[in-house]
Amino acid sequence: MLLCSVNLLAQNGTVTIKSLTADFKQTKTMKMLGSSMVSTGKMCYASPDKLRWEYTIPYACTLVMNGQKVMFKRNGRKDIMDTQKNKMFREIGRVMLGSVVVSSKQKQMEMPLSKQLRALYKSVTLYFNHSTHLVERIVMIEKNGDKTEIELKNVTLNKNISADAFLLR
Repeated sequence: MLLCSVNLLAQNGTVTIKSLTADFKQTKTMKMLGSSMVSTGKMCYASPDKLRWEYTIPYACTLVMNGQKVMFKRNGRKDIMDTQKNKMFREIGRVMLGSVVVSSKQKQMEMPLSKQLRALYKSVTLYFNHSTHLVERIVMIEKNGDKTEIELKNVTLNKNISADAFLLR
């Protein structure tokens, strides 16, 4: 999973994204097995440090980042991690919640990876919608050749998102 808070460099200044909601389709292709698994769900983001990534098909699983806490829920089980105590989660959180400034003319951008993420990924590439200049697709290639592709659809910006969206119950 990877999402960025994108500040768009438009012709007449910078547009800041305070919140974002979208539907997503995630396709995981496992090189060794020669097969793919497709998952779908919904995500929402609120600046500066809140993200909800909720899988609905083929199974229910939710990841919530709220400040320095990362929470997972699957099959009724909840786990909470502190990003300050786990370097890998801190780095993933930095990438997911980081602010990236992109030119409105760019079609794609290779994400710079930290030492921790380079241990897992060969590359992470962001693809941008030509008219909105928002990230519409993310492709992550793992060291073992597996590929995860995330497509974002039905994106809405700067709408009010309830604080409850960033809690796990």
